[in-house]
Amino acid sequence: MTTTAYSPPPFQFPVPDLMASDCAPDDSYCPSPAQNPNPTPTPPAELLNLSFNQDHGCFAAGTDLGFRIYNCDPFREIFRRDFGPRGAVGLVQMLFRCNILTVVGGGPDPLYSPNKVMIWDDHQSRCIGELSFRSEVKAVKLRRDRIVVVLVQKIFVYNFADLKLLHQIETIANPKGLCEVSHVGPQAVLVCPGLQKGQIRVEHYGSKRTKFIMAHDSRLACFALTQDGRLLATASSKGTLIRVFNTLDGSLLQEVRRGADRAEIHSLAFSANAQWLAVSSDKGTIHVFNLKVDSGSLGNISPSESSPPHPSGVSSLSFMKGVLPRYFSSEWSVAKFHLHEGLEYIVAFGHQKNTVVVLGMDGSFYRCEFDPVNGGEMTQLEYYNFLKPEETF
Repeated sequence: MTTTAYSPPPFQFPVPDLMASDCAPDDSYCPSPAQNPNPTPTPPAELLNLSFNQDHGCFAAGTDLGFRIYNCDPFREIFRRDFGPRGAVGLVQMLFRCNILTVVGGGPDPLYSPNKVMIWDDHQSRCIGELSFRSEVKAVKLRRDRIVVVLVQKIFVYNFADLKLLHQIETIANPKGLCEVSHVGPQAVLVCPGLQKGQIRVEHYGSKRTKFIMAHDSRLACFALTQDGRLLATASSKGTLIRVFNTLDGSLLQEVRRGADRAEIHSLAFSANAQWLAVSSDKGTIHVFNLKVDSGSLGNISPSESSPPHPSGVSSLSFMKGVLPRYFSSEWSVAKFHLHEGLEYIVAFGHQKNTVVVLGMDGSFYRCEFDPVNGGEMTQLEYYNFLKPEETF
């Protein structure tokens, strides 16, 4: 059985003060370029990891040289920390926009052990604490009061203020590190794989309840939570259907179809108001679906005022439901955006209305706009190559 050991930070962990000020979602921490420990020109970096922060206003890139932080709107590099040829960062996770990040080594020449979560304070440009494990860290999730560390068959939940271990969860083999945690509200909601194929475990820490949802028959490929943790979207390894559940009672609220062919789902994202759901896959297509869930009452499913007409939404053959195969009565995406097939992209909704931000493991940044009424192909508003800014700025 995998166990964990905690290495005390060199001084009292400063997060309680940060939570009251520096970690506010609208904070705009931006260190000066003079703080960069390696200001000399560096060779092109290779991407190892991409992740949005909790409100999708920024994203972090782990590279074979260190890590970089970018602002989404307007797009710009905020800062970078390059540590040289043996400074690879496999995972980097932001805490909104504050100076505290978590870093895990990765790649062929890792900066830190892939078995450790390093807590980085960018005010001091150094690590102030670490969490050590007996196996490789697959993912780290943060909220202001919790650090969640995902291993291949176990999840550890820590108190952020003192790094005290609060909870351990056993999971089925989870090589992708699938896990999500809510970011809004005083009590966390955590979702992770259960102990069976296709099963989701939901932890409601406020009510101290655990809920199990049999989401799919095949293995889980991806899932996402709304900010408040009330809604859960899931996809399986087949990648054809995406299901939306109520995390309180586990009920299925809606099912939408990405396509007929198998696909590897890379990311799912809810819009801030839970009206829209975005999906990216290895087919190189970004889909946006209209959700018909009343998130205020949860379980009250009613068509939204902005539900698109046929054929963007429900198939016009839906009146034949029960006669024709299920495929013909599926709910289809409202809007699409086509990219390069085979590349990995992650997606989030932008802070501008009806916009989607797409990040590619080739260093691409796209901002697209969709028509919420007529649907169809999205309009590309911006493109940058953030690994080679000289090519796009």
